[in-house]
Amino acid sequence: MEDTEVRRKLRLAGLKGLQGVVRKTVSDDLQVNIWEKTHMDKIIPSLLYNMQDNRPLSLSADATDSSSSEEHNPAVLAEMCLREVTGRATFGNIKAVLQPVLKHLDNHELWVDNKFAIHTLKVIVFSIKSQYTYDVVQILLSHLDEHSKDQACIRTGMVSALSKIISIAAGEAVGPSVVGTVNSLLTHLRHSVDSRSQDEEHRFQEAVINTLGEFVQSLPDYQKIETMMFILSKVPVPDPDNAFRDGDVLVQNMLLKSLLKVGTKYTTVQLTATFQGPFIEPLLRISLAPDPVVRLIVQHILHTLIDRRGNLEKFMKPDLNIVNSDINIEKCSRQDVMFMKKSGQDLYMCVYNNLQFQNNRQENIEALLCTVCLLAVEVANEDVWIDVIRLALAIQEMACINNVLSEQRRCAIHAMVACIMNLVGYLLALPNVNQYVEQVIKLRQEDAPHLLPEIVIGDDGGSTTPPETGSTLSEVLLFDRNALAEAFRNHEHDVARLQLPFVPRQSSELVSVTRSISDLNSISVEVDSINSSPGIVRKHPEEEITVESLKKMMAEPLDVNKEAEEARRIQIVEKYRTATFEELIAEKSEAKMDQLQNKLNEIFGKLSASGGGHDLGRTPGSPNPSATKGDEYSKATCAPPLYEIRFPDLFVF
Repeated sequence: MEDTEVRRKLRLAGLKGLQGVVRKTVSDDLQVNIWEKTHMDKIIPSLLYNMQDNRPLSLSADATDSSSSEEHNPAVLAEMCLREVTGRATFGNIKAVLQPVLKHLDNHELWVDNKFAIHTLKVIVFSIKSQYTYDVVQILLSHLDEHSKDQACIRTGMVSALSKIISIAAGEAVGPSVVGTVNSLLTHLRHSVDSRSQDEEHRFQEAVINTLGEFVQSLPDYQKIETMMFILSKVPVPDPDNAFRDGDVLVQNMLLKSLLKVGTKYTTVQLTATFQGPFIEPLLRISLAPDPVVRLIVQHILHTLIDRRGNLEKFMKPDLNIVNSDINIEKCSRQDVMFMKKSGQDLYMCVYNNLQFQNNRQENIEALLCTVCLLAVEVANEDVWIDVIRLALAIQEMACINNVLSEQRRCAIHAMVACIMNLVGYLLALPNVNQYVEQVIKLRQEDAPHLLPEIVIGDDGGSTTPPETGSTLSEVLLFDRNALAEAFRNHEHDVARLQLPFVPRQSSELVSVTRSISDLNSISVEVDSINSSPGIVRKHPEEEITVESLKKMMAEPLDVNKEAEEARRIQIVEKYRTATFEELIAEKSEAKMDQLQNKLNEIFGKLSASGGGHDLGRTPGSPNPSATKGDEYSKATCAPPLYEIRFPDLFVF
């Protein structure tokens, strides 16, 4: 007992001596430089040893500094000395303080059970000047790089300790520092995946992902978006020409989980700001990856970023009674409408192509249903709802004719269509539309309950075996486009958009797309806009403004003009959707060739007359064929002049 008391007093005396040395040398430039490695390698380990010995680790980082505690507890006095040393450190001296700390933790194997390591790092971060806190993170990341070959449990302890302090220092991270930190964490994550992860490696990966989430939580929104784009750029994309290795799938999985973690820390305000072109296009390409788990994670990312009003939990599971729940719906902004016009068709096509994978699980189909429902609710616009109906009808047709999908999958898709139609009918609030949807659902409840979400459809090979569906389904059990159009007409709604079929693109086409391509069916072709082209004015014969045409317009009812305009618009859309490029070029060229050629002949004729008979067909600077004899020049006179060559008017400016 006496030896323990003597040891305690000796420690207190030594610590007070160190405290006095630090105070004296730091404030006096004439004294020895206390920040040199030789001195710090003796001072810092001494302080850490006293902090660790009989230290109540539950004590908070901002422990009391009362004189009574200092006099009786060497651990408290050692911590106060460490706080004083780090508080006096400048930018150039931070590394001199931290290096002995990290070396002490390495030598005494304090990373595995990292409570003391976390406490020590918190003491340093809370004591150091605020503008230097991020340097602690960078030094710790460099230390992790140096120990990248160590056991997974040691690296996990380092990353876990980093996660406890990184949110404190994230506020001081700007510009390249953010990208550098994210890149360093992703590099360690990828190396861990390449090492064929086991249980310890899996814990290390989870620790890295959590650390990344803690880091971005304190960043401003624009940096969160940039971080998500940076992570997405690191995700390997399937190459149709080369086989996709299992390691690449694991890398995809881990990086997308990191992206999902960052997405949970971001709050979407405008869809246009979140889903920018460099972000949404590669994300949709990755959504068509062969692995169902990767596709599921991408859908969860979309859910996190699309949901702004807390409706995600209500759409996680398919339910026809969802309309009775409290769905938060607000009027969408003009920016959201513009976003759907630009990228909506790509999102719909992503859902359509995802449903055609044979290895889909029930979770994949439920996630796709959730994506469609969130889009319909978050962008509360009638045009969007009509497009969702067109998508649902296309999905229903695909489920009927696709014989490659199993019966369980086809039944799940039909149940998905029923949920979509039920929700859209509720959003439209048109009684006739709701009545028709409820009628189809009621018939399914009586004759085909396996086409409704109430029947839990398991994965292939499960105990549930639904009856054969496919082309044998009765038409009354399916949603009909004409019946829906009639219901809309009863409410005096335009059905032109609804009548246009949803034309799907193949998966390979969507993967190779590099920009947002709107579906031709959703384009309202304005024929009058072509009159803005300079030079040539295009008019339809029936649009010539004459006295007779004005009288005819006054006499005819408005419906006749609308029907003619609609028929012409559908004809133009169909022509541009089905005709080949060569046919369109030939039609345009033949229609105006004579008029354009006559105008060119007239212009060149006037120039020839005013130029004194100069040969306009001769290239400037070439000899005159009429003044020179020879076969070569004789052949040149046989060539047609340049102005007689016929060019398609599409290529004439």
